[in-house]
Amino acid sequence: QVQLVESGGGLVQAGDSLRLSCAASGRTFSRSAMGWFRQAPGKEREFVAVISSEGYTVYADSVKGRFTISRDNAKNTVYLQMSSLKPEDTAVYYCARGDYLVTTSGGYGYWGQGTQVTVSS
Repeated sequence: QVQLVESGGGLVQAGDSLRLSCAASGRTFSRSAMGWFRQAPGKEREFVAVISSEGYTVYADSVKGRFTISRDNAKNTVYLQMSSLKPEDTAVYYCARGDYLVTTSGGYGYWGQGTQVTVSS
């Protein structure tokens, strides 16, 4: 049984930084791709970043240069370091586990419950 638990969300001001964590259960974490998605009210869930089992990363254009995804296989945890936050980054952030380095939500079989990030102007 795979479980993903996000943490680290909160209310911050524009320009601030925040680090999200996603703790995963299961012995195959190190062989999995891990992604972050987000969903703002009234909008579709959108891709944010993904990291492969080898450490390759892909970012959405909207967060490139501001967000950094990383992983610690010893802790079964993936992180999303967010800097220079903007009000438009406000959303529920979800981590997800998949097999490949893909940017579409259909490529992920396991999802966390989400953590709210609110950026005030």
